[in-house]
Amino acid sequence: MNINNNKIKLPLILSFLIFSILLNSMGVIILQLSQQISYKGLGFLESFKDIPMALVSLFCVNLIRKTGNKNALMFSLVFIILSCIALPLVDTFWFFKIWLSIVGVSFALAKISVFSIIKDNFRDQHLASTMSRVEASFMIGIFIVNIGFGSLLSSSYAEYWKYGFWLIAVLSIITLIVLKRSEISEAIVEKNEFSGGLDFFRSLKIVIFFCIIFLMVFVEQSFNSWLPSFYKNNLKVNSYFALQSSAFLALFSFLGRLATSKLILRVHWFRFVITCLLCLFIILGTSQVLITFFYNSSKWIIIILIPITGLFLSPLYPLYNSEVLNKIASDKTHLFISVVVICSSLGSSLGSLYMALIFHEKVSNFYPLYIIMPLLFIFGLTFFLNKTKMNYDRDQKN
Repeated sequence: MNINNNKIKLPLILSFLIFSILLNSMGVIILQLSQQISYKGLGFLESFKDIPMALVSLFCVNLIRKTGNKNALMFSLVFIILSCIALPLVDTFWFFKIWLSIVGVSFALAKISVFSIIKDNFRDQHLASTMSRVEASFMIGIFIVNIGFGSLLSSSYAEYWKYGFWLIAVLSIITLIVLKRSEISEAIVEKNEFSGGLDFFRSLKIVIFFCIIFLMVFVEQSFNSWLPSFYKNNLKVNSYFALQSSAFLALFSFLGRLATSKLILRVHWFRFVITCLLCLFIILGTSQVLITFFYNSSKWIIIILIPITGLFLSPLYPLYNSEVLNKIASDKTHLFISVVVICSSLGSSLGSLYMALIFHEKVSNFYPLYIIMPLLFIFGLTFFLNKTKMNYDRDQKN
């Protein structure tokens, strides 16, 4: 096993970059369609991505194992290339639903494949480091989508914003070529995946982990898709600067995950996570106080302060994943990751509905406070995750 193989990392990083741009284009879509569709209606739009993602994760585990992780990742990129070429050519709202379904299916294939490749090629702290680095590219994708589409929407070519997805198709073609030429090791598993495949649910640690992953994506969705709307509606900035809020959130998130990929080799994951959560409480709590009591004199402080949460929010998801993924048997990896994807998709859908309801009811002035609430549950569950033993491993050894 070569833990320093950058040839393995490159196509994984590029793949996550592409899917990040696609998944986080929701902020752009919400801004563009909010004048035609109600926030309540836009809140349900996310489910057209997340429900197919969950279904594919559940029923395509054996198919991915048979075709191989590399081939499954290549198939997902082909689907993206075709759908991104078609999107600007169909000028109707219903096609966004189809397009998001294709993105959801493709991302489910890609995420299971990428996480499985990381599991098969890296171990221990190096797995956590690689996971953080690959997930860091996800943050750069958010930065790119908001800077790129923000610039396009503020130009004289704003009406052609959907043609930006053709550039994503080109990047997907390049990634497909790089991936095809890469040599990726895959674990050989002869055992039937579904033969006792859900045994790891007997471990309390795994159940706690899935609850945390659900809440983590719930929180991330509240930021990634709805922060531009908060900036536009509550902080009264124009669409361009509203999108830049997500761009700078992503930039800080990238720096957070990049730093994590280095620091996690020397710092225990639990101390790292608790420190990040405490910093999030301080930043969000301060933001809520400023919004509630000092809005007129501190508007620009709020605009600058909230994106800094990315430094401390971004390390959490890959650290939780790598902590538990290291302890999962190789023959259960695909099924385990598929459940991670299901929990993530449910968290994404419910997180978007949660925020849609907040904006619909016109209580978005308490935006930071509504994000603190699920973070408090994550904070408490993290202590249980750290103290609880992986009974699943003991059962496997017996």
